[in-house]
Amino acid sequence: MGDPIKKITLADGTVRYRFVTDGPRQGSGRRRQIRKTFDTKKEARAELARIRHQSTTGTFVVPTKVTVDELLDLWLKSAIRGVEDATASNYDNAIRPARLFLGDKRLQLLTEEDVEAFVDWMLTRGRQRGGKPGTGLSLRSVRLTLGRLRSALHLAVRRGWVARNVAEHVRVSRDAVRKAARDDAQRRPWDESEVKAFIEATKGDRLFGVMLLTLIAERPAEVCGTRWEQDVDLTGDGTIAVGNTRTIVYDRSLPKGQRNKVVEKDPKTQNGKRILPLPTLLQAALVTFRTRQAEEKLAAGQAYEDSGYVVVDELGRPFKTDKLRREAHRLMAEAGVRKVRRAMLRTCGSVPGGRAKGVPSRMIL
Repeated sequence: MGDPIKKITLADGTVRYRFVTDGPRQGSGRRRQIRKTFDTKKEARAELARIRHQSTTGTFVVPTKVTVDELLDLWLKSAIRGVEDATASNYDNAIRPARLFLGDKRLQLLTEEDVEAFVDWMLTRGRQRGGKPGTGLSLRSVRLTLGRLRSALHLAVRRGWVARNVAEHVRVSRDAVRKAARDDAQRRPWDESEVKAFIEATKGDRLFGVMLLTLIAERPAEVCGTRWEQDVDLTGDGTIAVGNTRTIVYDRSLPKGQRNKVVEKDPKTQNGKRILPLPTLLQAALVTFRTRQAEEKLAAGQAYEDSGYVVVDELGRPFKTDKLRREAHRLMAEAGVRKVRRAMLRTCGSVPGGRAKGVPSRMIL
């Protein structure tokens, strides 16, 4: 067999060295031919040896200019196939930090050190929304994003774009894990005096009944999805059915400025569908709130949006979960109690007034 490396003389007299060799067969089984040209025969021989060795050992990768951002696009398209909008939005949000920090980098140039630097950045400066920009993300968010990046790189390995997953063995540092554990340990529930102070301070507010709803084990999306006719029974002892959620998802396919859209659906599981008793105080507050809404409807006339939701503004427009969070934080500040995360409001103290069996007894910070 002759030397596969051929000497090529260009029109201007420049000498180059070129070879054509077989690489691993394509996924379809078709033959893959690789053609390379170099300035020196030494370079050509080294590259030919590399291709042959990697083809034999199964580590050959097809040269590609695909970036990390393009890989994440491909992975996301596959990951969200057949899932609900809210789940798709969660996946998209999870990989957003990776797009920001690593997106422009060529996939085949990505190293384990790059991924470690990315993790450190997320822990110290990675927050872009949902808090103060430039601060660190939570340990849970960092692990979630790292897991999604790892999954995307598994796809790149399967496609033959990289020989190995450089995120496979990257982990959050022990110091970060210990710090998160210390922070969690410092969070303590509202005590009874804070629960009472919050209830007492909000009694005169238009949203008093809404705040009490957040204290009887309803999630923010469930509170926003509660409907007067279908879910609330104010007769007798009173009950409230949890069977509808209303939340915001981020959809990058929509025009900028319109990417936050409302999604309404049933609770995640059958256990999420439940009927809760209404404590006397909450039942009375909801009666008052419904009467007030009727007055607001009369005052607004045709401008009123008769949506049927319990949690609406003065013009009948239903709240989104971010609006509910802002109002809750406003009332916490006015009450002089410690601010709690919106998702934790439902793990709160029982509402005074009896008939609250099964309602959690504490509020977690």
